[in-house]
Amino acid sequence: MLHPSYTDLMKVVNSEVEPGEEPVVSSRYSIVMATSKRARQIISGDEPMVNGAGKKPLSVAVEEMNQGKIKILSDEE
Repeated sequence: MLHPSYTDLMKVVNSEVEPGEEPVVSSRYSIVMATSKRARQIISGDEPMVNGAGKKPLSVAVEEMNQGKIKILSDEE
């Protein structure tokens, strides 16, 4: 089981959306694509924004998203 859950990650990503606005993320697919893209960046040499000692790049990317260190931009941004 993934910790935090997809639902928790979606809440974090959409936390800055004002009531009545469309959420930035509305599906698990968006979470998977964003974390996998960030994991590839870490593999390519980007410095992790959280303590990643002994963790796989995908776990680091999920933790970064959960802590609000990375953001998913909407199409307009």
